[in-house]
Amino acid sequence: MKIDRYLIIFLFFIIQSCSSQTQKINGLSFVASPKPIDINHVSPVLNINANYCAIMPFGFISSIEHPEIVFNTNRQWFGETISGAKQYIETLKSQGVKIMLKPQIWVSHGSFTGFIKMNSEANWKLLEASYSKFILDNAVLAEEMGVEILCIGTELEQFVANRPDYWKNLIQDIKKVFKGKLTYAANWDEFKRTPFWSDLDYIGVDAYFPISDSKTPTVEEFREGWKPHVEVIKSISETHGKPVLFTEFGYRSTDYTGKEPWISDHTIKSLNLNGQSNATKALFEEFWKEDWFAGGFVWKWFHNHDQVGGKNDNQFTPQNKPVELILKNYFSKG
Repeated sequence: MKIDRYLIIFLFFIIQSCSSQTQKINGLSFVASPKPIDINHVSPVLNINANYCAIMPFGFISSIEHPEIVFNTNRQWFGETISGAKQYIETLKSQGVKIMLKPQIWVSHGSFTGFIKMNSEANWKLLEASYSKFILDNAVLAEEMGVEILCIGTELEQFVANRPDYWKNLIQDIKKVFKGKLTYAANWDEFKRTPFWSDLDYIGVDAYFPISDSKTPTVEEFREGWKPHVEVIKSISETHGKPVLFTEFGYRSTDYTGKEPWISDHTIKSLNLNGQSNATKALFEEFWKEDWFAGGFVWKWFHNHDQVGGKNDNQFTPQNKPVELILKNYFSKG
């Protein structure tokens, strides 16, 4: 009987170990707001079966050639600051939600961060010093709060391509401060060239891949459109021996939502809830079953759940739309 008992205990721990290794990151990109949050704002997160939230404090620069990042000031919204991020993290973790801290840069007038590029060596040095302070201050917060994942940058292709040695050294500096997992959020057309995946824990991709030119494709059409991208993503994972994490994914509830999924243009007026639902189903069917895929973070989720989204909203948020139930279903399997 003793042998049987020990065998049962052994098998139990093996099963528990396998389960913990295969659980997907079912995450939401939790948008910063002007106010603190409380457990009432966390309830919708739990209701959708999410197990992670990305918290996104912001830094601001005035142009793609300007070297100074302004952050953690009293002119920002509460949730964009270090103290706001801390309060969000504390509240979410108190309810069992894990965290990816994802500090991001906003360029004035909405210019694309991937184009940030300095015009002199002196300005590159100033940018590097400013960015290091921005990220390392957040890394200290992440370690203090027991954050599970820290994202070290978002869609900064020209900065990364032009200063690879800086990024290698920055990663080492971060590891001295933060002991959790690391990733970087590469744009969908950038991740193949990111040079430091081997130094991180996850290959992070903002997954706005073009997958269909149709107005309202079926799930099957969307899945067919994913096939060439899946092969490339998988090959990068195998090359570096790292799992892939979709640091952002999602679709607007508009016509042609799979054509250029990164577009957030508010002049687009079409409304198409079926397109959003079909695209989301296809993404889950293609990726969530793969061992090399770690999961991802839906773009985007607002704290005031009852006041956002809805069946007349054509933006990214899934809140109060048919796609919210689809996410809840797939997250429950994760």
